[in-house]
Amino acid sequence: MDRTLQSHEGLSPVNVAGTLHQSERFRAECKELIKETKQICKRMQEDENQQFDQKLRRIQFLKKELELKLDEVNLEIDDLVVLQSRVTKALDACKEPLEVTDLCMKERLKRPNSERFHDEVDGELLKESEGLKRVESLLQRVTEQISEQLRLNRSAKYGLEKDLKEKSEAQNVDNICTLMATLSMSHLHRPKTHSTPEPSSVLTLDQWENISYANMAKAEQQKTNSRSLQVLVQSVLEQTAADMQKQVQATTTAIQLNVQKMKNAKNQMEDELVKIQSEISSQRKTREDLQVAVAENEEFLSLTQARLALRHERPGKEQWRDPAQRKLLADVQKITEHIKQLQQEVDRSEDEERRLLNWKLRLQESIDSKANCLYIDEVVCMQRREAVIIQNF
Repeated sequence: MDRTLQSHEGLSPVNVAGTLHQSERFRAECKELIKETKQICKRMQEDENQQFDQKLRRIQFLKKELELKLDEVNLEIDDLVVLQSRVTKALDACKEPLEVTDLCMKERLKRPNSERFHDEVDGELLKESEGLKRVESLLQRVTEQISEQLRLNRSAKYGLEKDLKEKSEAQNVDNICTLMATLSMSHLHRPKTHSTPEPSSVLTLDQWENISYANMAKAEQQKTNSRSLQVLVQSVLEQTAADMQKQVQATTTAIQLNVQKMKNAKNQMEDELVKIQSEISSQRKTREDLQVAVAENEEFLSLTQARLALRHERPGKEQWRDPAQRKLLADVQKITEHIKQLQQEVDRSEDEERRLLNWKLRLQESIDSKANCLYIDEVVCMQRREAVIIQNF
C-alpha cells in the first residue's frame, strides 16, 4: 500500500515533462548530428571526388606523355630494324666480291714462273681482299651494336608499356570510385577486413610521378642513342660502299692496264718472232750460198790441182817455174784460202742460226707465258669481276 503510493508520487507531471523534454532534446541533438554527419560525408565525398578528378587528370596527362614517348620509341625500333636489314644486306653484298677477289688471287698463282712476280695487280687484289675483310668485320660489329640498341629500346618500351598498363588500371579503378554512390554500395561486396596497403604502394605524389618520368627519361635517352647510332651507321654504310667501289675500280683498272701492257709486250714479241724467223730463213739461204761457193771453189781448186799434176808430166828440162806454173801455184793457194774463209763463214752462219733459234724458242716461251697470263687476267678474272657491282648500301 505504501509502495503503491510512493510509485504514483514518482509519476508526477513535473517528472514526466522533464523526461519528455530530455527525450525531445536528445532527438534534436540526434537530428542535428545526422545533419552534420551527412554534410560532413557530403563534403568528404566532394573532396574525395575532387581528389579523384585531380588524380585522373594527372593520370591522363602522364598517359598521354607516356603514349607519345612510346610512339617515339616504336618509331626508333622500326627505324633500327630497317637499318639492321640494310647492314645485313651490306654484309651479304661483301661475300661475292671477296670470293671473286680470292679466286683472282688463286688463279694468278697459276702463272708461269717467269711471270709470277708481285705486280701492281697483286697489290691491288691484296688491298681489295683486306679491305673487304675489314668491311665485313666492321659491319658485323655494327650489327651487334644495333642488336644491343634494339634490346635497350625494347627494354625502355617494356617499361613504358608496363607503366601505361598500370596507369590505365589505376584510371579505371579511380573512374569507378568517382561513379560510386552511397546507394550503389549495397550492390557491392564488402570485405570483412581491410587489407593493409603494400609498402611499395605507399608513395608520395612526387615519387609516383617520378616513376613515369624515369621511364620516359630512359626512353628519351635510348631514342637519342638510337638516332646517334643511325647517323653513325648511315655514315659507315656510305663510306664503306664508297671505299669498296673505289678499291674495286682501282683493281679493275690495274688489271685492264696490265692486260693492255701484256698485249703490247706479246704483240712486240710476236713481231720480233716474225723477224727472227725471217732472219733464220735468210741465214739458211746465206749458208746455202756459202756452201755453193765452197763447192764451186773446190771445183776450181780441183781443176787447178789437176793442171799442176798434169804439168809434172812435162820433160825434165821443161819442168821449170814458168809464169804459168807460178800462176797455178798462186791460184791453188788463193783458192784454198777462199775455201777456208767460206767454210769459216758457213760455221759462223750455223752459230748465228743456233743463236737465232735459241731466241726463237725463248720468244715462243715468252709469248706462251703472256698468252697464259692474258687468259687468267682478261678471261678468268675480268669476266668474273663483271658480276661484281658495288651498290650503295
